[in-house]
Amino acid sequence: MRSDANRGRLDARPTALLVIAVVLAACTLPGGAPDAPADEAAVGAEGQGRTIAYGDGPEQVADLALPAGSAPDAGWPTVVLVHGGFWRDQYRRDLMADLARDLANRGFASWNLEYRRVGPTGGGFPGTLLDVAAGTDHLAAVAEEAPIDLDRVAVVGHSAGGHLALWFGSRGRLPAGAPGASDPLRPCAVVAQAPVASLVDAVPLGDGAVTDFLGGEPDEVADRYAIADPMALVGHGVPVLLVHGRSDETVPVDQSERYEAAASAAGDPVELVTGAGDHFAVIDPGDPLWDAQVGFLERHC
Repeated sequence: MRSDANRGRLDARPTALLVIAVVLAACTLPGGAPDAPADEAAVGAEGQGRTIAYGDGPEQVADLALPAGSAPDAGWPTVVLVHGGFWRDQYRRDLMADLARDLANRGFASWNLEYRRVGPTGGGFPGTLLDVAAGTDHLAAVAEEAPIDLDRVAVVGHSAGGHLALWFGSRGRLPAGAPGASDPLRPCAVVAQAPVASLVDAVPLGDGAVTDFLGGEPDEVADRYAIADPMALVGHGVPVLLVHGRSDETVPVDQSERYEAAASAAGDPVELVTGAGDHFAVIDPGDPLWDAQVGFLERHC
């Protein structure tokens, strides 16, 4: 199912103050390490919430931010944000900070995830996948102290983070023993923003980003592609929205088109929305594509 979101912007919604997760202010969350030191880029700006560790490494943290006001009885619907950057070390979760603030204004908690990436942080295969799985699953521990609804957890990712969001939504299709396969949290929806959705077809992109991430070409590490490539894991049944700018020269729109075709053929509920923008229009809260994404989240979560 395809549509075009480049039809003007919806009326601005009332702005609410984004508040720090005060319910966590005096405690260490169960199931993880104590709060990590605040990262200036991610927490220093007003309203970025509180940084919480989900593992022992310095990159294994996420920023939790809650909307203002009283939470619903079941807790806030929550959006896991997964930044992009071709899985490389120099890119961080501050890329998603504006979306975290906007989500709070619209009544969503956010969990802005950091993870190990290719480079000195020790990411790549399987570390990056393990971190995205563990970091998102750690919301079960967070929910013991914070008012978030584990039945309404969505995953939104941009670029390589879009790949990781699609992969996370497909975890139920992973074979036993694969990285991230155990006890998966099933999201209510996945939004993939200009995603690297077909790893085999994306090998030429990003100056070797895919082969750096997986450690080789498809014919060299076929088993890794089978585990990490969302195209190999369709049939998971999770609602997916693909959003892509038609002027994207970093990750061409045919990446989303290929995934939409494969997921539709497998019976997955998948939609593709395109706009006129470039690679970063999809993470601009002022772009019509963002309104389409929030509408999708509101319908499914």
